[in-house]
Amino acid sequence: MTPANELTLLLKAWAGGDEQALDRLTPMVYDELRRLAHHYMRRVGNANTLQTTALANEVWCRVADRHALAFNDRVHFFAVCAQMMRRILVDAARARGSQKRGGGLLRINLDEVMIVSRQPDEDLIALHEALTRLAAIDPRKASMIELRFFGGLSVEEAGHVLRISVQSVHRDWKLARAWLLRDMQR
Repeated sequence: MTPANELTLLLKAWAGGDEQALDRLTPMVYDELRRLAHHYMRRVGNANTLQTTALANEVWCRVADRHALAFNDRVHFFAVCAQMMRRILVDAARARGSQKRGGGLLRINLDEVMIVSRQPDEDLIALHEALTRLAAIDPRKASMIELRFFGGLSVEEAGHVLRISVQSVHRDWKLARAWLLRDMQR
């Protein structure tokens, strides 16, 4: 049995209430969650205070606490994890920027003195809001962007999750990127 098939069977067993499946599942998915978190963190930039391991741990805790989740297969599982990572990072970015926590104060650290750019937190929140607007218009394109850009899924994997052809993924990718760029420039 291939690892992907074994993972799918364990996910289904766990969804069916087999707690031992969760114990066997953990070591199988944790390294991949860390890889996904690393990919996500690289996309977000250096303003994030979370570490890769902390992000992977948070996602795993949230997944393990939700017994009602049912996953079709390995790709679906990691797509859901990518969505959770996005939400965790957006929530953290918002928390850093909130007035309640002094987000309106000017903060300068040595790394920022050398780099002059927009705030990565603001970029992440703007992208999240643009994706939310795109999802209201075209949910498939928004999901595809999330899977490819944030989740690091290949064209083939994104097509599998969305049940569309590789050509459709490429076409949606181009259209969605153009739409997001226009929306974020407004």
